[in-house]
Amino acid sequence: MADRITVIGWDGTPLTEAAASALAGATLVAGAPFQLAALPVPAGAERLPLGSVQQAARRIAEHRGAAVVVAEGDPGYFGVVRELRRPEYGLELEVLPAVSSVAAAFARAGMPWEDAQVVSAHGGRLRRAANICRAYPKVAVLTTAGAGPSELALMLRGVHRTFVVCEALGTDDETVTVLTSDRVPDHDWRDPAVVLVIGGAGPNHAPTETSGWLAGRPLGFPGPDRGWALDAEAYAGAERGAAPAGAAGTALPPHVRALALARLGPVPGELLWAVGAGSGALAVEIGRFGAAVVAVEASRSACAQITVNARRYGVEVEVVHGVGPEVLGGLPEPDAVVVESGGAEVVRAVLARRPERLVAVAHSLGEAEEIRAAIAGAGYRVDGALLQSTSLGPAHGSAPGLGLGPGEQSLVLWGEQGS
Repeated sequence: MADRITVIGWDGTPLTEAAASALAGATLVAGAPFQLAALPVPAGAERLPLGSVQQAARRIAEHRGAAVVVAEGDPGYFGVVRELRRPEYGLELEVLPAVSSVAAAFARAGMPWEDAQVVSAHGGRLRRAANICRAYPKVAVLTTAGAGPSELALMLRGVHRTFVVCEALGTDDETVTVLTSDRVPDHDWRDPAVVLVIGGAGPNHAPTETSGWLAGRPLGFPGPDRGWALDAEAYAGAERGAAPAGAAGTALPPHVRALALARLGPVPGELLWAVGAGSGALAVEIGRFGAAVVAVEASRSACAQITVNARRYGVEVEVVHGVGPEVLGGLPEPDAVVVESGGAEVVRAVLARRPERLVAVAHSLGEAEEIRAAIAGAGYRVDGALLQSTSLGPAHGSAPGLGLGPGEQSLVLWGEQGS
């Protein structure tokens, strides 16, 4: 193993005294070709282009002498330090960071960023990065060749965002361009280090008294109400008893939403559909877990209610007006889907898109059997439950103690890919 290994973060500014000293004494220097050309690498040092970090780590482990690895910005933040610290290499590192490209990008934009999400599109994760941009109002995306601003904007087609594209940060060729997302694909971009994607309401983004003290805003950060599976009265247009569950403008009962959330398992980076979304209660609760959400609803008044409820709880829900399989064809690929109404026909249309997980609510035993057959016929593992609940309240009349309110029954089926 090398006698000493120093990882230097470089943001284009002059090196610190410690970084310059480490570089001057190096017998092996790894870095991007432009870094090796721009920095004062000792004449006798081995130059190692940093293409594959794994190959570089193995070469450094074999080297005898002082090794330096040059990385962009802060190498411990979505950088090479994580890979170099893998136990199989056995490397002991000294890390000298510079300003991260994310911090530099927000500085160029003149924006605070303690409330921003930071994601990497490297390693085939462009779709997940795009879903974070759907779900949050302020995202920094670390891009790479083939997963740059244009590809990201195309994934967000139909979702309005503002892009701040930062090219060659910290160099003489630095360029910062601000465009709406629909115009981004019209440009030829160099391989920028970071793209800021701004807009939307975002999870729990309404200002609160706790704003500005905890970076990144954790999932489930309290909005006006804590928790999930809230009472129907928590959602505009979804008052209990206003209409049968699943009717336009209503919310599924809380216990049904709780089971649906458990089976859907929404997480950041995923995209979920809520089809026949009613007032949007379940769609909003999915969004509060940090997932991106598309709510499909046939009633225009219910679509308006979804928007109101999403705004109230500080989440970004894309609302699509329409019904039936023809509407679903134009939606982006889902990771999971809940069909709150629409029956077996809609379930079959959803399954044609092969989501990993599906939850469907049936409104009769006959409909439940049709849905079960559709799920099983598509090759999914299928299960279901009949949920019964009765509210507790004061006894009627002058009788003491508790009494039972009206009962509710709901048929819920779910399917997962796999044998």
